[in-house]
Parts: sequence; structure tokens; C-alpha cells
Amino acid sequence: MGQEAKSARLLALADLLKLRPYRVTELARRFGVSERTVERDLEALKALGQPVERLRRGVYVIRDLPPPLHPIEALALFAAGRLIYHQAPTRQYRSALEKLARALPQPLRELLLKSAEGLEARNGDSRTLELVARALLERRVLAFEYRSGGSKNWRPKELLVYFLEANRTNLGLYAIGYERSFHKAVHTFKLSRMRNARLLDETYEIPQDFDPRTYLRQAWGVVGVREKGVEVRLRFAPEAAWRVLEGDYPGLHLEAELPDGSLLARLEAAPFKDGVPYEVLAWIQSFGPRVEVLSPPELRHLWLEEAKRLLELYGTRHEVSGTPLKVGA
Repeated sequence: MGQEAKSARLLALADLLKLRPYRVTELARRFGVSERTVERDLEALKALGQPVERLRRGVYVIRDLPPPLHPIEALALFAAGRLIYHQAPTRQYRSALEKLARALPQPLRELLLKSAEGLEARNGDSRTLELVARALLERRVLAFEYRSGGSKNWRPKELLVYFLEANRTNLGLYAIGYERSFHKAVHTFKLSRMRNARLLDETYEIPQDFDPRTYLRQAWGVVGVREKGVEVRLRFAPEAAWRVLEGDYPGLHLEAELPDGSLLARLEAAPFKDGVPYEVLAWIQSFGPRVEVLSPPELRHLWLEEAKRLLELYGTRHEVSGTPLKVGA
């Protein structure tokens, strides 16, 4: 067992030294061993043919040239590394980010590593994360308890994981697959709402007709549908038009630019209970009074009810310039 641990440590040590110069003291803390052990490991790497270079006293590196990249490729990998950092729920993501950084040229490599310091302090639920990943890699049914947003009840689920998605809004991780114990349909589940996850012995195959692009095409976040979604039509005020015209909203289609500078637009979103696409509501509300919901009527009604609740909360307790806020019907 001791020899296996040492071999694993040597491999990890070589990978680290290919990233950037390290002090012996840093490496000792990283691996939880003495400085003398690190020095012996460095000698062992040299004996194995690794070009370990001593830069100065106590500082070592292995020169590692990244593969040639087009500048846009390098930028794409750098952006992926930043997304990994922002999304990372556990410290295990650090090693993935470091491996990605090895492919980057300087100064992007150094900038990515420096900007990602602190990942070792993240203490998310690595067990659930590992089991979900194994469920997909090994094609094994995942059993867990799940609590939907806003619910107080935990319900048992059995999921055939087809896909993993990171929400572009909150960067949370979601598992998409066939839930066979209750819904008996393809659904989306947030990993942070799972508990007591375990792998069953049963295996499965991902259906050939499951296409994540098709499932997520109508998703404003991560909740997709395989059937037709709900069409949402909006009118944006002139002062919000520039944000819409920037084109940063996948799935939003411009219908017309009106003479006063306002915009008509539409999108399709996944319906939740009562046929309302709740997932898109928060985005609509981010525009405040600079957007009007034209349809569907269920969403327009919900949007107006939310505005009236804000009026009740702030209009009766506080006043702006001495005049209570008003919301039109």
C-alpha cells in the first residue's frame, strides 16, 4: 500500500511541477509529507527520467511546453477554466483545472492558476458528485432522495442519467435523465437537492433518440422538454432595447422594432405546473418596468401579481419622493 501511495504521489508531483515552479515547502503542505520526503521524491523523478530542474534553492520545475494553440483556442480554454472555478463545488475540481491549465501558453496558464487559488477550501458534497458521475460513466441506475425547490418533503427517485448540464445562470450542476420511479419521463434534477445517493446494480443504455440539444433547445436555464414548449411574447421598452439587441440571450427571437424604439420578441420555454414557464420569470423580472409580458395570459397574470406584491411590500411602507408607487393593471 505504501508503494502505491508513493507512485501516485510521484505522478501528481510531476503534474504539478509541469504547471509552474514550486517550493519544497509548498509541495510538502500539498501532499501532507515532510520536506525531506519531497526532496527524495524529486530525486526519484529524476531517476525515472523526468527533467526536474532546480531554479534556485528549494524551488523546482519541469519544463513543459503546451501544444500549439490558435489564440481563440487558448482563450476558449482559459474561459473554460474560469467557468470551472466559478462552478466548482468541491476541492476535487482543482486537479481538473490544473490539467486544463497545462494546455495553456503563458501568461494565460499563470493567470488561470493564480485566479483559481482557494479551490482547496471548497467543501461541497463530493460524494453525490462522484456517484452522479459514476452513474453516467458506468451506465448504472442512480437512486437518491430529492427535495424540489420550495418543498419540505424528500421523495425517493431512481434516475437513468443521460446528460449533465451546468446552468448558465447560477452555474449549478444538474442531472438530466429518465426518472422511472415516479415521473416515468425525462426530467432535470439539481445535484445540490439530492441526498443519500447510491448506485444500483442495474445498468442501462442511453436511448439513441435522446439528443441533449433537442431537449435543451427550449430551456431558458436547464429544464428542457421533448415536446412543444410555451411561447412567451414580450415587449421591451426603448431603454432596454440595447440589452436585447446585444444578442446575449439564446433562444430569444426578435419580431419587430417599433417606431418608438421598443422591441417585440418571443421565446419558447419549458412549462412547469399550471403550464407556466417559471424558469424564465426571474429573467423577465430583471428588466423591471422596461418589459411587458404580452402572452401567455398565465405568465402575464403571474408577472402582474408579483408586481402587485412588490407594491404591497414597498408602496405601503415606504414612499418614493413622497408619492406611493403604482402598478397598472
